[in-house]
Amino acid sequence: MGLGLIALRALKPAILYRSSRVLASQFPITRTITSTPELQNPEAAAAPDSPPDLPPRTPLAGARVHFPKPEDAIEVFVDGYPVKIPKGFTVLQACEVAGIDIPRFCYHSRLSIAGNCRMCLVEVEKSPKPVASCAMPALPGMKIKTDTPVAKKAREGVMEFLLMNHPLDCPICDQGGECDLQDQSMAFGSDRGRFTDMKRSVVDKNLGPLVKTVMTRCIQCTRCVRFATEVAGVQDLGMLGRGSGEEIGTYVEKLMTSELSGNVIDICPVGALTSKPFAFKARNWELKGTETIDVTDAVGSNIRIDSRGPEVMRIIPRLNEDINEEWISDKTRFCYDGLKRQRLNDPMIRGADGRFKPVSWHDALAVVAEVAHQVNPEEIVGIAGQLSDAESMMALKDFLNNMGSNNVLCEGNGSHPCADLRSGYLLNSNIAGLEKADVFLLVGTQPRVEAPMVNARIRKAVRASQAKVGYIGPATDLNYDHQHLGTGPRTLLEIAEGRHPFCSAILNAKNPAIVVGAGLFERGDKDAIFAAVETIAKLGKVVRPDWNGLNVLLLNAAQAAALDLGLVAEESGKSMESAKLVYLMGADDVKLDKVPDDAFVVYQGHHGDQSVYRANVILPSAAFSEKEGTYENTEGCTQQTLPAVPTVGDARDDWKIIRALSEVAGIQLPYDTLGAIRSRIKIVAPNLCNMDEREAAAFPTSLKPAWSEKMRMGGFGSAVENFYRTDSITRASKIMAQCSGSLLKKKEKN
Repeated sequence: MGLGLIALRALKPAILYRSSRVLASQFPITRTITSTPELQNPEAAAAPDSPPDLPPRTPLAGARVHFPKPEDAIEVFVDGYPVKIPKGFTVLQACEVAGIDIPRFCYHSRLSIAGNCRMCLVEVEKSPKPVASCAMPALPGMKIKTDTPVAKKAREGVMEFLLMNHPLDCPICDQGGECDLQDQSMAFGSDRGRFTDMKRSVVDKNLGPLVKTVMTRCIQCTRCVRFATEVAGVQDLGMLGRGSGEEIGTYVEKLMTSELSGNVIDICPVGALTSKPFAFKARNWELKGTETIDVTDAVGSNIRIDSRGPEVMRIIPRLNEDINEEWISDKTRFCYDGLKRQRLNDPMIRGADGRFKPVSWHDALAVVAEVAHQVNPEEIVGIAGQLSDAESMMALKDFLNNMGSNNVLCEGNGSHPCADLRSGYLLNSNIAGLEKADVFLLVGTQPRVEAPMVNARIRKAVRASQAKVGYIGPATDLNYDHQHLGTGPRTLLEIAEGRHPFCSAILNAKNPAIVVGAGLFERGDKDAIFAAVETIAKLGKVVRPDWNGLNVLLLNAAQAAALDLGLVAEESGKSMESAKLVYLMGADDVKLDKVPDDAFVVYQGHHGDQSVYRANVILPSAAFSEKEGTYENTEGCTQQTLPAVPTVGDARDDWKIIRALSEVAGIQLPYDTLGAIRSRIKIVAPNLCNMDEREAAAFPTSLKPAWSEKMRMGGFGSAVENFYRTDSITRASKIMAQCSGSLLKKKEKN
């Protein structure tokens, strides 16, 4: 065998030479000579080659690129396409501007850069190896290649490492169908793996009743750690161990005590953190999504309600940079199970034995109309609840006015609110504008429990620009550095008179902001308190043509629209004491102890909550998830809810009930459709018809007359005692009851 191989190697060159001559004789080679006219023209030859016409590239998801300084714009080349980006952009952001989606797990646009998943590797010219595009700043003239064999092989390798210890849980994982790891392994991974060792397992953590953990699925992207530390402001999560023993935990066994904890479910790219109430309930492709807004507070966070048939299955956030960015509070996210508990299905009348009996709509409305005609007009009082929409409040006001009564008010706005100037009850800086403030003075408000999204904006400003925060009110934890200046009006007077050390911070601030809590509306000396606040605003130049930092943070979804529509009673305290007919439209937190025992109480609402026990007639209405309604948030932005599920039982929309009652009572209201009642609203408050637009207040609060009444020195109280149970929906929620029981106990221990 050895001699044969040697002989073959010796004969091989001769064989190849002989075969080449045979081929040349059979197939002669011809050469073609072509002349290029460019070479005959020296001017054309000297001119550089013009680049080919490339189709325009649009940024991902229609994003717009803002150039703070146009002179600082730099040009880079992404896969041969020239792209202009602001100075300071990363390579990943440059690729997104060029319309190229770079895979990533650890990178998130609202969190700090970690650079530890290595999935975003791209090739950069003159770089010896692929670079992590999320952490590499883009430089002028940089040539980035995202689709080369080197980049593809690098991503395949990273994906192979990630799947090495990832369990095969996809059939039983709640993240299935909307999992980043599934999508990216299909798009950028290999079809096989080379690791055959045993997969590691990690003990699950108990983060509370809201977030379910399966930590074996975790890929250590640290998104949840960075979110908890940077956005939520709680040091609850961290990375423990090294190497194969590395895992995310809570240092000591404790629950996640943040009111924003549910957002880690959205940012987790795998199934390690999922919704505990939603576990094993449905797949995402089985659900119908409805884009609407939240009404549990006055922020109006943009949400999407996912439903299956007649049941709301979950609530997730929608992106809105001006209001809630892409976060929502835990109360917004998990209160949905309250929509199917303790619901009112049929009209009912309380009998002589004290028990409610179901009746038809006509009979129930006839009883209410008969009582309304028997009492004097000034003895009729109407109260709109904190979840009421603008259409129902307009109908209630028109109905009672036609009956001859002006006693129409909204709970939460106090006995005699000042609704003359919109600047006196709106967040004039707007929610996104709070990030520009460098000094905050919080007066009688605890934004962490009253409006978590506003509190997140303040925390963002404190982290970004080291803004100073002064707080007047009961001791509380605002999850950012602040000075507790005092507990009541005495401190406010010292600042107004210039005798407090915090005055220098307000005077030296570029954009000072004062945030007054709407809980002060219930105080008898609220006008004197607002006069002191306006004095501080005048001395500190808080209100200027280019900046309005005088803000009121409302508590409820209905407050702003109610004040715009004029739901203001002249003497609500006296009217309640002499009332003979009280019409409660979803008002469950109003105090009925002043109502006479012989008064006839009508409750129109969707839940059997506190006011039902005092009612004589119950009229079932639709919840916010079952109707189309207009709401105005605390900054004056008009938004609307859309029906996601059908109404429960024989319930009707609030304004339709009042319209039918007016017809039975013989004073028919002049609108039959939603468009007609909105035309009526346009006459009273035109801003409520401009959807998704914010109309700023036209007149400053300085136009109000001077107020000389003295303030009571009693300290400011807490407007929200229990964050998880603030309205009829959240009080009916089993999930909110669990949060109230477990998380609040943990906070008390801490």
